[in-house]
Amino acid sequence: MAQLKDDCFAFGDTLIPYDEAMSDLAARLATVVDTETVPLPKAAGRVLAEDVVSDRNVPPHDNSAVDGYAVFFSDLASPGETRLPVTGRVAAGHPLGRGAKAGEAVQIFTGAPMPDGMDTVFMEEDCVRDGDAVILPEGLKQGSNRRFAGEDVKTGDVIVHAGTRLRPQDVGLAASVGRDTLKVFKPLRVAVFSTGDEVRDPSDDAPPGCIYDANRFAVMAMLERLGIEITDLGILPDDEAAIAAALDAAADGHHLLMTSGGVSAGEEDHVKAAVEKLGSIHFWRLAIKPGRPIALGQAGEAAFIGLPGNPVAAMVTFLMIAQPMLRQMAGETGYQAARLKVATDFPYKKKSGRREWVRVALGSDGNGTPVLSKHHSSGAGILTSMAAADGLAEIAEDVEKLEAGAMVTYIPFSGLLSG
Repeated sequence: MAQLKDDCFAFGDTLIPYDEAMSDLAARLATVVDTETVPLPKAAGRVLAEDVVSDRNVPPHDNSAVDGYAVFFSDLASPGETRLPVTGRVAAGHPLGRGAKAGEAVQIFTGAPMPDGMDTVFMEEDCVRDGDAVILPEGLKQGSNRRFAGEDVKTGDVIVHAGTRLRPQDVGLAASVGRDTLKVFKPLRVAVFSTGDEVRDPSDDAPPGCIYDANRFAVMAMLERLGIEITDLGILPDDEAAIAAALDAAADGHHLLMTSGGVSAGEEDHVKAAVEKLGSIHFWRLAIKPGRPIALGQAGEAAFIGLPGNPVAAMVTFLMIAQPMLRQMAGETGYQAARLKVATDFPYKKKSGRREWVRVALGSDGNGTPVLSKHHSSGAGILTSMAAADGLAEIAEDVEKLEAGAMVTYIPFSGLLSG
């Protein structure tokens, strides 16, 4: 598998603005996964590894957009109605089988190929059938209800670009040009673990002084949404040697190792020292809230991301920092979280020079206009605030004060957490 450069995550010690840091990081990252070919039914959610180029027109022939009667426009009387003999019938998948002749009408159904030369279709409900003839109203424009070959896709068009995370509509588009397999990137492989003598798995008891491990499960759930192959390493004790051994074993066979907490300067924070035994670690100091410095580095051949320990900070930094990194390492290009302008129903104060993400719920005022409400608690350890939120309000670095009713950038979770 491809590797990132050893100094990929090396940044200076100064506080870095978010946009600058993410742009710099994107320039340093590379795709680290190999490719494989999968059948079309297995392609949704995967990242496309090569352009899909059409070798045919879609539709492949001119066809009718309605049920009705195909004619030569030049045969129509002007003004007045036109009476023409009905000399054939064309259904989808069943061409006329001969050349069309001037002075005739052909009954045609939606999607059926247009008889050669005929250029206009009258809707059946606008016509009057009279035995073997049809009476056509006046006033229809030339070319009405006719769909052209290649109207949707032309031969040689790139219909889906490499780096696209395939949606149902992309898969359908590939099928429409006759592709039954697609070349995609293999899933990124990520190992996840937690550390701490006080941390317990939800399946175990939590005696006094202990807490249940929420972060590991939230992180794995977010990774799952991205189609990543996950190895759950469980909970490691506050022991440098044990952590280093687990990291060393996981580095072989994984593209990235991820933890939350345990990377600060405290006496019981052993992850930093363990990672440095195997490679290098850098504290990526961003001017953001929530989230203390995120730790990025290398452990053997695997990249390493150390998220903050507080659950809200861990989830927000995953969504806003780690997720774009993971998508790029997995071969995805052009990812941008949806950002909408929505009014708030709350005032807000913050420090200048720092970007902040506020947990908000999307509702509406008395007139049905969308409005954002802030959760009553803003603590980085209040996981219920994430559960109650629909997304994040992004407050820019140059803003110090907002009044209720101010327009802010709203980033919905529905976009952030989609594969």
